Amino acid sequence: MSEPVSPVALAATDLRIGYGGRTVVDAITLSVDKREIVCLLGGSGCGKSTLLRGLAGLSAPQSGSVTFLGQPLLQPHPRAALVFQQPSLLPWLNVEGNVGFGLDFARQPPIARDARKTRVQEAIDAVGLAGRASAYPAQLSGGQAQRVALARALAREPELLFADEPFSALDAITRAEMQTLLVELVHRWHTAVLLVTHDIDEAILVADRILLMAGQPGRIVREWRVDLPRPREEHAAGVVALRLDILQALRTGVPASSPA
Repeated sequence: MSEPVSPVALAATDLRIGYGGRTVVDAITLSVDKREIVCLLGGSGCGKSTLLRGLAGLSAPQSGSVTFLGQPLLQPHPRAALVFQQPSLLPWLNVEGNVGFGLDFARQPPIARDARKTRVQEAIDAVGLAGRASAYPAQLSGGQAQRVALARALAREPELLFADEPFSALDAITRAEMQTLLVELVHRWHTAVLLVTHDIDEAILVADRILLMAGQPGRIVREWRVDLPRPREEHAAGVVALRLDILQALRTGVPASSPA
Protein backbone atom coordinates (compact mmCIF):
# COMPACT_ATOMS: atom_id res chain seq x y z
CA MET A 1 0.00 0.00 0.00
CA SER A 2 1.39 3.41 -0.97
CA GLU A 3 2.03 6.11 1.63
CA PRO A 4 -0.59 8.89 1.78
CA VAL A 5 0.51 12.12 0.12
CA SER A 6 0.89 14.99 2.57
CA PRO A 7 -1.17 18.11 1.79
CA VAL A 8 1.56 20.30 3.33
CA ALA A 9 3.95 22.13 1.01
CA LEU A 10 5.97 24.01 3.65
CA ALA A 11 6.29 23.65 7.41
CA ALA A 12 8.40 25.44 10.01
CA THR A 13 8.83 24.45 13.65
CA ASP A 14 10.16 26.67 16.47
CA LEU A 15 12.08 28.79 13.99
CA ARG A 16 14.45 31.50 15.22
CA ILE A 17 16.32 33.74 12.78
CA GLY A 18 18.71 36.56 13.56
CA TYR A 19 21.80 38.45 12.48
CA GLY A 20 24.82 39.78 14.34
CA GLY A 21 23.71 38.38 17.67
CA ARG A 22 20.22 39.91 17.40
CA THR A 23 17.14 37.70 17.11
CA VAL A 24 14.77 39.08 14.44
CA VAL A 25 11.99 36.45 14.53
CA ASP A 26 11.43 33.80 17.17
CA ALA A 27 9.20 30.84 18.04
CA ILE A 28 7.78 30.62 14.51
CA THR A 29 5.69 27.54 13.80
CA LEU A 30 3.58 27.57 10.65
CA SER A 31 2.55 25.57 7.62
CA VAL A 32 1.40 26.23 4.07
CA ASP A 33 -0.75 23.62 2.35
CA LYS A 34 -0.47 22.86 -1.33
CA ARG A 35 -2.61 25.24 -3.45
CA GLU A 36 -3.11 27.54 -0.45
CA ILE A 37 -2.45 31.28 -0.24
CA VAL A 38 -1.10 32.29 3.17
CA CYS A 39 -0.39 35.95 3.96
CA LEU A 40 2.20 37.08 6.49
CA LEU A 41 0.75 40.39 7.61
CA GLY A 42 2.39 42.89 9.93
CA GLY A 43 3.85 46.35 10.34
CA SER A 44 7.35 47.45 9.37
CA GLY A 45 10.14 46.01 11.46
CA CYS A 46 8.42 42.86 12.71
CA GLY A 47 10.60 40.56 10.59
CA LYS A 48 8.24 39.48 7.80
CA SER A 49 10.85 39.63 5.05
CA THR A 50 13.50 38.04 7.27
CA LEU A 51 11.14 35.15 7.99
CA LEU A 52 10.32 34.75 4.29
CA ARG A 53 14.01 34.55 3.39
CA GLY A 54 14.58 31.95 6.07
CA LEU A 55 11.61 29.88 4.94
CA ALA A 56 12.85 30.06 1.34
CA GLY A 57 16.28 28.72 2.33
CA LEU A 58 18.10 31.99 1.62
CA SER A 59 19.36 32.31 5.20
CA ALA A 60 20.06 29.69 7.86
CA PRO A 61 17.98 29.75 11.06
CA GLN A 62 19.60 30.01 14.47
CA SER A 63 17.36 27.18 15.63
CA GLY A 64 14.29 25.26 14.54
CA SER A 65 13.59 23.51 11.25
CA VAL A 66 11.97 24.04 7.86
CA THR A 67 10.65 21.26 5.62
CA PHE A 68 9.56 21.59 2.01
CA LEU A 69 7.54 18.79 0.39
CA GLY A 70 8.37 16.66 3.42
CA GLN A 71 12.16 17.08 3.21
CA PRO A 72 14.47 19.35 5.26
CA LEU A 73 15.05 22.66 3.48
CA LEU A 74 18.67 23.76 3.79
CA GLN A 75 18.98 25.90 0.65
CA PRO A 76 16.68 27.31 -2.08
CA HIS A 77 14.70 24.50 -3.71
CA PRO A 78 14.18 24.24 -7.50
CA ARG A 79 10.44 23.63 -6.95
CA ALA A 80 10.06 26.94 -5.11
CA ALA A 81 10.23 30.42 -6.66
CA LEU A 82 10.48 33.97 -5.37
CA VAL A 83 8.96 37.28 -6.44
CA PHE A 84 10.09 40.51 -4.82
CA GLN A 85 8.85 44.11 -4.69
CA GLN A 86 11.11 45.07 -7.59
CA PRO A 87 10.79 42.88 -10.71
CA SER A 88 14.60 42.89 -11.23
CA LEU A 89 14.40 42.19 -14.96
CA LEU A 90 17.58 41.98 -17.04
CA PRO A 91 17.46 45.02 -19.37
CA TRP A 92 19.31 43.30 -22.22
CA LEU A 93 16.77 40.46 -22.40
CA ASN A 94 13.28 40.74 -23.83
CA VAL A 95 10.19 39.42 -22.03
CA GLU A 96 10.71 35.90 -23.38
CA GLY A 97 14.35 35.91 -22.32
CA ASN A 98 13.59 37.21 -18.85
CA VAL A 99 10.84 34.66 -18.27
CA GLY A 100 13.11 31.82 -19.33
CA PHE A 101 16.09 33.11 -17.37
CA GLY A 102 17.17 30.56 -14.80
CA LEU A 103 15.56 27.51 -16.37
CA ASP A 104 18.99 26.35 -17.54
CA PHE A 105 20.72 26.77 -14.18
CA ALA A 106 22.53 23.70 -12.88
CA ARG A 107 20.10 23.12 -9.98
CA GLN A 108 17.06 23.20 -12.25
CA PRO A 109 15.70 19.92 -13.65
CA PRO A 110 16.89 19.41 -17.24
CA ILE A 111 14.39 20.49 -19.88
CA ALA A 112 14.41 19.98 -23.65
CA ARG A 113 14.53 23.07 -25.87
CA ASP A 114 11.01 22.66 -27.27
CA ALA A 115 9.54 21.98 -23.83
CA ARG A 116 11.38 25.01 -22.46
CA LYS A 117 9.97 27.27 -25.15
CA THR A 118 6.45 25.95 -24.54
CA ARG A 119 6.76 26.44 -20.80
CA VAL A 120 7.96 30.04 -21.23
CA GLN A 121 5.18 30.88 -23.67
CA GLU A 122 2.53 29.37 -21.40
CA ALA A 123 3.79 31.47 -18.48
CA ILE A 124 3.75 34.63 -20.61
CA ASP A 125 0.21 33.87 -21.77
CA ALA A 126 -0.91 33.15 -18.20
CA VAL A 127 0.00 36.64 -17.00
CA GLY A 128 -1.69 38.35 -19.96
CA LEU A 129 1.42 39.37 -21.94
CA ALA A 130 0.98 37.18 -25.02
CA GLY A 131 1.62 40.09 -27.37
CA ARG A 132 4.66 41.44 -25.52
CA ALA A 133 7.12 38.53 -25.68
CA SER A 134 9.59 40.55 -27.80
CA ALA A 135 9.39 43.75 -25.71
CA TYR A 136 12.28 44.85 -23.52
CA PRO A 137 11.98 46.01 -19.89
CA ALA A 138 12.37 49.69 -20.82
CA GLN A 139 9.24 49.35 -22.98
CA LEU A 140 7.07 47.97 -20.15
CA SER A 141 4.93 49.67 -17.53
CA GLY A 142 5.49 48.87 -13.87
CA GLY A 143 2.55 46.49 -13.84
CA GLN A 144 3.75 44.72 -16.98
CA ALA A 145 7.25 44.35 -15.52
CA GLN A 146 5.80 42.74 -12.39
CA ARG A 147 3.76 40.40 -14.60
CA VAL A 148 7.02 39.34 -16.25
CA ALA A 149 8.55 38.66 -12.83
CA LEU A 150 5.52 36.54 -11.95
CA ALA A 151 5.75 34.66 -15.26
CA ARG A 152 9.45 34.01 -14.64
CA ALA A 153 8.52 32.38 -11.34
CA LEU A 154 5.68 30.37 -12.90
CA ALA A 155 7.93 29.07 -15.68
CA ARG A 156 9.75 27.05 -13.02
CA GLU A 157 6.45 25.25 -12.30
CA PRO A 158 6.85 25.83 -8.56
CA GLU A 159 5.01 23.98 -5.84
CA LEU A 160 5.34 27.14 -3.73
CA LEU A 161 5.72 30.79 -4.62
CA PHE A 162 7.37 33.09 -2.06
CA ALA A 163 6.25 36.68 -2.65
CA ASP A 164 7.68 39.63 -0.70
CA GLU A 165 5.31 42.61 -1.09
CA PRO A 166 5.34 42.18 -4.89
CA PHE A 167 2.58 44.73 -5.58
CA SER A 168 3.40 47.46 -3.06
CA ALA A 169 5.12 49.71 -5.62
CA LEU A 170 2.18 49.65 -8.04
CA ASP A 171 -0.68 52.13 -8.30
CA ALA A 172 -4.00 51.13 -6.72
CA ILE A 173 -5.71 50.02 -9.94
CA THR A 174 -2.75 47.95 -11.16
CA ARG A 175 -2.28 46.46 -7.69
CA ALA A 176 -5.91 45.30 -7.66
CA GLU A 177 -5.45 43.72 -11.09
CA MET A 178 -2.34 41.88 -9.92
CA GLN A 179 -4.06 40.64 -6.77
CA THR A 180 -6.85 39.16 -8.88
CA LEU A 181 -4.30 37.64 -11.27
CA LEU A 182 -2.41 36.03 -8.39
CA VAL A 183 -5.53 34.25 -7.13
CA GLU A 184 -6.40 33.09 -10.65
CA LEU A 185 -2.90 31.73 -11.25
CA VAL A 186 -2.88 29.80 -7.98
CA HIS A 187 -6.10 28.07 -8.95
CA ARG A 188 -4.98 27.43 -12.52
CA TRP A 189 -1.37 26.39 -11.86
CA HIS A 190 -2.03 24.63 -8.51
CA THR A 191 0.72 26.62 -6.80
CA ALA A 192 0.82 27.49 -3.11
CA VAL A 193 1.77 31.06 -2.14
CA LEU A 194 3.34 32.59 0.95
CA LEU A 195 2.78 36.33 0.53
CA VAL A 196 4.36 39.01 2.72
CA THR A 197 2.32 42.20 2.95
CA HIS A 198 1.66 45.15 5.25
CA ASP A 199 -1.65 45.84 3.46
CA ILE A 200 -4.64 44.50 5.42
CA ASP A 201 -7.00 44.81 2.46
CA GLU A 202 -4.61 42.90 0.19
CA ALA A 203 -4.39 40.08 2.73
CA ILE A 204 -8.16 39.86 3.06
CA LEU A 205 -8.76 39.91 -0.70
CA VAL A 206 -6.26 37.18 -1.66
CA ALA A 207 -5.54 34.94 1.34
CA ASP A 208 -6.99 31.63 2.43
CA ARG A 209 -5.29 32.23 5.79
CA ILE A 210 -3.76 35.32 7.37
CA LEU A 211 -0.93 35.11 9.90
CA LEU A 212 -0.38 38.31 11.87
CA MET A 213 3.18 39.08 12.94
CA ALA A 214 4.09 41.60 15.62
CA GLY A 215 6.76 42.41 18.18
CA GLN A 216 10.53 42.56 18.23
CA PRO A 217 11.58 39.84 17.81
CA GLY A 218 8.66 39.12 15.52
CA ARG A 219 6.25 36.35 16.38
CA ILE A 220 2.97 35.10 14.95
CA VAL A 221 0.31 36.49 17.29
CA ARG A 222 -2.95 35.68 15.49
CA GLU A 223 -4.33 33.59 12.67
CA TRP A 224 -7.51 33.94 10.64
CA ARG A 225 -8.99 31.53 8.11
CA VAL A 226 -10.69 33.62 5.43
CA ASP A 227 -13.84 31.80 4.35
CA LEU A 228 -15.42 34.69 2.42
CA PRO A 229 -16.41 33.72 -1.13
CA ARG A 230 -14.52 35.25 -4.05
CA PRO A 231 -14.60 37.88 -5.42
CA ARG A 232 -14.48 39.25 -1.90
CA GLU A 233 -15.19 42.82 -2.97
CA GLU A 234 -18.81 41.67 -3.30
CA HIS A 235 -18.99 40.76 0.41
CA ALA A 236 -18.35 44.14 1.96
CA ALA A 237 -19.83 43.39 5.38
CA GLY A 238 -17.60 40.37 5.92
CA VAL A 239 -14.52 42.20 4.64
CA VAL A 240 -15.15 45.16 6.96
CA ALA A 241 -15.73 42.90 9.98
CA LEU A 242 -12.50 40.99 9.37
CA ARG A 243 -10.57 44.21 8.77
CA LEU A 244 -11.74 45.63 12.08
CA ASP A 245 -10.77 42.43 13.89
CA ILE A 246 -7.27 42.55 12.36
CA LEU A 247 -6.88 46.24 13.23
CA GLN A 248 -7.89 45.52 16.81
CA ALA A 249 -5.32 42.72 17.03
CA LEU A 250 -2.63 45.01 15.62
CA ARG A 251 -3.40 47.66 18.21
CA THR A 252 -3.53 45.36 21.20
CA GLY A 253 -0.85 42.80 20.31
CA VAL A 254 -3.05 39.77 21.00
CA PRO A 255 -0.95 36.77 22.12
CA ALA A 256 -0.78 33.64 20.02
CA SER A 257 -2.91 31.67 22.47
CA SER A 258 -5.94 33.90 21.92
CA PRO A 259 -8.73 32.50 19.77
CA ALA A 260 -8.97 33.75 16.19
